Formats: sequence, structure tokens, C-alpha cells
Amino acid sequence: MTQLLKTAALSVDFDMGRRKMEASGALALMVQPILKTINQRLSEEKPAQARIKDIVATTWLPPIPSEPFKRLIINEAKIAIGRHVPQTVSIEVTRQCGAKCDHCLIKEGEGELSHDELLRVIDEALAIGASIITFTEGDPLLREDIFDLIKHVDPEKAVVNLFTPGLEMTVEKAVKLKEAGLYNLIIGIYSPNPEEHDRVRGVEGAHAKAVEAIKMALDAGLMVTMSCHIKAGQVDMIPELYSFAAELGVQELSIWEAVPKTQEEQLTQLEREKIIDIYRKVNSTPGGPRIFASTYFEGQMLGCMAGRRWLHVGVDGNVRACPYLEKSYGNVLESPLKDIWKGIRKSGEFEGFICSCPAQNIYI
Repeated sequence: MTQLLKTAALSVDFDMGRRKMEASGALALMVQPILKTINQRLSEEKPAQARIKDIVATTWLPPIPSEPFKRLIINEAKIAIGRHVPQTVSIEVTRQCGAKCDHCLIKEGEGELSHDELLRVIDEALAIGASIITFTEGDPLLREDIFDLIKHVDPEKAVVNLFTPGLEMTVEKAVKLKEAGLYNLIIGIYSPNPEEHDRVRGVEGAHAKAVEAIKMALDAGLMVTMSCHIKAGQVDMIPELYSFAAELGVQELSIWEAVPKTQEEQLTQLEREKIIDIYRKVNSTPGGPRIFASTYFEGQMLGCMAGRRWLHVGVDGNVRACPYLEKSYGNVLESPLKDIWKGIRKSGEFEGFICSCPAQNIYI
């Protein structure tokens, strides 16, 4: 039995063998819902990775046990009494990118946050409770200071994820990411078909480079998530994507619902049900990577996290409730992140349990 958390009012223990957490103390009822959910997932689903000292239930959450996971539990107790905390803060760190994706929202703009400004944003994100920091957009590997930014995140408070299209990866960079303390590398692959992936990226050879980046990262000892956004008509591609992910040896395949540009691109309810069926089948089958599906995680499990458990800092400093919603609630160059978060919460726009993404249901 490992003690995850012990305060005067709350104690949480984790049995590694049984993969079960138990809470006691005056505040135990506050965390029971999230513990019940995680315990159920650990019981019914394979983890992304089971290591000697901890378990990675999914690459999108800190390992159990760990200090960042302890913070997550404490934050969930706060959320239970109405004091919402942005568990995840995603930060766009650059407009630079070797890809030419049509869906990119920042390629036409100018400017990005400086090194010192990003350090301040990281500090402010940690101060308001973030236990997961994700660096994203366009390709963070094109920032020379990305390794310093990763190192700046206190590992006792949060884990660090980083997204890259994989075009700029080298063996040296993979090793430096590992040494900097990166928790998980996310590499987008839009299709098992190289020609289709290259078409989406707008770069010939992008698929081959992404695959090579995954191999270099795994060889460096990094945990890797292969990620894809799915539109209507693409759900039947998921099993093939999964087989490809298994072949590469990544720890998790993440399936996100794409933001539709037309009504025809919007996933139907039947397609969402098929995604959840695939999710359950794969995760109840031993061996191979785990599947993460936003359809389930931000649907039935936790509901929409935008403005509730998620905060997104744009490349220009504008702060949104999540990457998929366009409305800005302030800019980190003008206001502290904690004040912007308070404004989001006071807006009243992010109350209650929402079982579907508003950005992905714009045609309903």
C-alpha cells in the first residue's frame, strides 16, 4: 500500500497490486467520485504503461503515485466544492512549423511569447494548480529554448507533454527531451496511408519523418502518444491506425474529434458510439497500446473540460477555455493568469456537466 496523500482532513492510499485507491478522512467524500472513476478505469482497462514504481493510466494524466497526481486529487477535492482548478494548461509556444496544414489557425499571424514571458506563464499556471502542462503549436521543437521551458516546469507539481508533427526530430533532440524531463511526446499521424498524411500536412515525406521521430523518441526512453483527429467518415480507419501504433510500439493512441468545418465533417452519434466501442474493446484486451478517446474521456467520463479543468494560452498570449473554442478571456501580457481564470469562471459559461464538445457540435 502506497500513501498518495495525507493531511489532517484527507488521506488517500494506493494499492499497486489491486490497482485501487481508497480515501479516508473528513474530505474523503469530496474525492470519492474521481477515485471511483479512476479505480474503475484501472480495473477494466489496461494502462498506457505499468512501471515498477508507478502506473500510467493514460498519458494525459500524471502517473500514480506521483506528486503531480497528488495535486490532481487535491484539486478534485476543490472542484467538488466549487473551487475549479485548471488541471491542464496547454500553451502554444511558437508559430514556426515545417508543416503546411490547412487546418492550422495560427500560420497567418505574427509574433509569439518570449522566453521570459513563457517562464512567467508556466509559473502562473503552476501557481493556480495545473498538474499537466502541454506545449503545443506550431512545432515546439523549432524553439531553441524548448528544453529550458520543459526543465522550468517543477516536476513535483506537474508533468509535461509536448506535441510535434515530428518533422524536426533528431536523435540529439530526443535525448535532450528525455534529459529535460519530458513526460510524454505526442506525435500526430493523420492516416496510416503516407500519401494521405502528407496531403494533410502539406509536406511530402511528412509521414516518414513522423514515424522516424516516434522511433527516435522511443529509443531515447521517452513515452510516446500517437495522436489523430477524426472527422465524419473516418471512424472505420481507427482499427488500422491502432495496428500501426502497435507496430511502432507507442504507449497510447489518442483519438480526438476534429472540429468540423462543414456539417458533413461533423461526427454522427452513431460514429461516436463506434469510437467508444473500439475504445472499450481495445482497452479490455491485454497487450498493445492503450487507446485514449476524447469522445469518452471528455464525454461520459469527465464531460467537457473547457473552462472547468482546462485552460489554453494562445501563441499571442490570448487565453481561451480550451484550444477548440475561439473566444478570448484576456491576455497574459496584460493580466495575471489567475485573474483571467477567475474571469472565465465568473462568466457562467462553463457550469454543469456537458457530455459533448460545443466546438465539435456546432451544426446541431
